[in-house]
Amino acid sequence: MTDDVQRTADLFKVLASPVRVAALLRIDEQPCSVGELADHVGVTHTLMSQHLRVLRMSGLVRSELDGKSRTYHLTDEHVAHILRDAVHHAAEEAPHGN
Repeated sequence: MTDDVQRTADLFKVLASPVRVAALLRIDEQPCSVGELADHVGVTHTLMSQHLRVLRMSGLVRSELDGKSRTYHLTDEHVAHILRDAVHHAAEEAPHGN
């Protein structure tokens, strides 16, 4: 197995969380604070902070100090593209009530 294959599998592990996917999609729309993301996703600030730490450690987001809070940004447009394509695919594959 190549390093690229392993890194790809690791990326999908990080993306396996609905909270992280929702946060990344929101950050793709515009950079956000922990509070904005927590409110948007419907989780506590503490839980969102934990998910953002995973996203930072995996290199998918970066944070910038904005006054007293941090604003989170995507580090790579490729990730946003993967997420948008996956959401589009999932919507196409949704059962139609047979």
